[in-house]
Amino acid sequence: MDFKPLAQFIDRMTAWRIPWAEVLVIHRNRPVFRYRSGYLDLEAGTPIEEGKMINLYSMTKVMTCVAALRLVEQGLILLNDPLGEYLPEYAEMNVQKRLPGGEVALERAQRPITVRDLFAMTAGFSYDTASPSLQEAVQRTNGQVPTRAFAEALAKEPLLFEPGTRWNYSLCHDVLGALVEAVDGRRFGAYIRDEITGPLGMRDTVFDLSEEQRSRLAPQYEYNDALGQAVRKDGNGYRLGTAFESGGAGLLSTVSDYSLFLNALTNRGTSPDGVRILAPATVDLMRTDVLTGRMREDFSWEQLKGYGYGLGVRTHISKAESGALSPLGEFGWAGAAGCLAVVDPNEQVTVMYAQHLLNSQEPYVHPRLKNLVYACL
Repeated sequence: MDFKPLAQFIDRMTAWRIPWAEVLVIHRNRPVFRYRSGYLDLEAGTPIEEGKMINLYSMTKVMTCVAALRLVEQGLILLNDPLGEYLPEYAEMNVQKRLPGGEVALERAQRPITVRDLFAMTAGFSYDTASPSLQEAVQRTNGQVPTRAFAEALAKEPLLFEPGTRWNYSLCHDVLGALVEAVDGRRFGAYIRDEITGPLGMRDTVFDLSEEQRSRLAPQYEYNDALGQAVRKDGNGYRLGTAFESGGAGLLSTVSDYSLFLNALTNRGTSPDGVRILAPATVDLMRTDVLTGRMREDFSWEQLKGYGYGLGVRTHISKAESGALSPLGEFGWAGAAGCLAVVDPNEQVTVMYAQHLLNSQEPYVHPRLKNLVYACL
């Protein structure tokens, strides 16, 4: 193994426009490469160091889907169940229909939203956190927006399409978190702590920071093209309220901590210490492509050519289309500030990559990073 090219790539990214970057590569449960470069605080010139807390944003989705899949394993829910059986506000939904003249009308949905639709991003939701019903919930709850209140509010918004007919990146996994609450009875964050992070020994993966963790929160930046530099932009715009435990984008963590969770998935659901969070068959189901027909046309991001979509994760289905060096079945996801998860049960490879830059340059960085990891191995 020679990881010098990967280190050089990280250095090149931090010399370009990304303030700092860090990567951890685990092979067969052994860390084989860890490297960080750049400045935690550009203004102060502080180098990035171990243990910094970052917003995971959409990499939260992987853990949310694992949390809900545990309920599938326990027979508490089925993927084909109508969502309205657990969240009654979703029993009858309206769908936007565009009429021949161009105007938009609302019609009653012909299909129910299923639990599978939440996992697969096929429910018909948008990612509009500024929608009237959600903003009304912010006002009504005095800025708290508990997770169940969020789901109740979103149900008032019309769907963009008939459930199960198209794919659209959306608030599905935030509703999935509310589903976990409704079925299990605990708050979503408590369920995550009791069932996943606690057993795995993860102390730094949370929805709400302690004072000590807050002291380790990395500054967040956004690259300003007009100024030609990254500028400070802290906060999580997806967190609608102080009590909202967003299953789609709410977790914070560190490279070391989240890699424990990812590596358990690489081991098909069980940590090296023997803590099982999912059965091997469930992990294989999670990384099975569920896209059909029009859905595949919707899943068209350039950096995910050759990938399908499973239960909350990208999944590698065509090396010819992707041009990627990772094997088929490699899966994972990414986050809005640029973090990336690579989970590869076949070759026993786990990668946790972190940065904290909105407008993250994901289409450029992530495919190259993955190829470099496999070339260096």
